[in-house]
Amino acid sequence: MTKVLVLYYSSYGHIETMAEEMARGAREAEAEVAIKRVPEIVPDHVAQRAGYKVDQRADTAAVAELPDYDAIILGTPTRFGNMAAQMKNFLDQCGGLWFENKLVGKVGSVFTSTGSQHGGQESTILSVHSVLLHLGMVVVGLPYTFKGQMRMDEVTGCSPYGASTLADDGSGGDRRPSANELAGARFQGRHVAEIARALAAGRLTEAA
Repeated sequence: MTKVLVLYYSSYGHIETMAEEMARGAREAEAEVAIKRVPEIVPDHVAQRAGYKVDQRADTAAVAELPDYDAIILGTPTRFGNMAAQMKNFLDQCGGLWFENKLVGKVGSVFTSTGSQHGGQESTILSVHSVLLHLGMVVVGLPYTFKGQMRMDEVTGCSPYGASTLADDGSGGDRRPSANELAGARFQGRHVAEIARALAAGRLTEAA
């Protein structure tokens, strides 16, 4: 069975919610799915003062376990158009895996959240893509077969680079992932699992 890891960082729960939907989509493709978080590096008192969501159910991941999966889907909020420091700190510890080519040929995919429509959704995902490529992973996005990313009747996240959500309602208030954004996450999770299964079976190599 194809093994998929949904690995995320979430300060306020938006990415956590998207991660759960990613996992649901991967399970629809009959994959074995684990949902885990990268470690928090912000001191506890700072996280509490900022109102971070500290009661998340997912276990903390270890870098050494990444090669155990056929596909890794990374979720991170944006920080000035880039991935969050917590995710970057975790990925920076993958030097040993890089040196030993442990992740070469694995499927990698990314999703994100931003505070506004133009808050860096695409650049954040692309910042993670560069790391995945250095690790030798096969990057998979959110294809236009998910028609929800072409909607013009509502404000929504999602792009061909990956699913995304908007975390601010425009007035500084909290906005949770919309039905369309959750559908994009579920589609991407299923798509990644299907690609990973095909790669493992050798069908994509034969087609090439």
